[in-house]
Amino acid sequence: MMTLLYKEIRLAIHPTSIVFAFLGCLVLVPAYPYSVIFMFGCLAPYITFLNARETNDAWYTAILPVTKRESVLAKCLLIVSVQIFQLLFSVPFALLRNAFNIENNPVGLDATLAWYGFGLIVYSVFDLVFFPSFYKNGYKAGKAFISASIPMAVLMVGLESVAQIPGFAWLDSCKPKDLMMQLPVFFVGIICYLTFLSLAYRISVKYFDRVDL
Repeated sequence: MMTLLYKEIRLAIHPTSIVFAFLGCLVLVPAYPYSVIFMFGCLAPYITFLNARETNDAWYTAILPVTKRESVLAKCLLIVSVQIFQLLFSVPFALLRNAFNIENNPVGLDATLAWYGFGLIVYSVFDLVFFPSFYKNGYKAGKAFISASIPMAVLMVGLESVAQIPGFAWLDSCKPKDLMMQLPVFFVGIICYLTFLSLAYRISVKYFDRVDL
């Protein structure tokens, strides 16, 4: 599987997806809607799958000694690698933001533990819709992205709006007490990501097995 993942990184991933992975550094920007960072993480699979379609990657992979299940798993692992790297890459910049005592983001939620938890939820919902939608036929990346972008947009609006509600101000704070209160949100995000991605993979394999390449 690692060999197949290496093939995905060398041949299938689009260069812009790598650029998007490094955009976690935008959490250092004083006034910026940080949910846009997650949008870039959702654009990565769309552009990568679109590039794979144009380069006949599905046909090329089909002639390799791998199963369809392994092909889907490799793509899932590739996208997970980009999304998780993006979040991990943002952590040092979020810490720098606090070290520089930059004021709270007036646009929306700051890069708190709750923000990371909500980000994982955005990714999980997007992946759950995108992967199965794409693997129904194996080539309609645009249609899959449109289907997945609707819940993604709704979650992004909710993410930015929650910081404006006085009763949820603790979600927008980096104080130790508030960070402890945010831990459940963070863990829910992790559980959602693992659960939804596993479900997306299983459904995608079921659909892709019916596709005649």
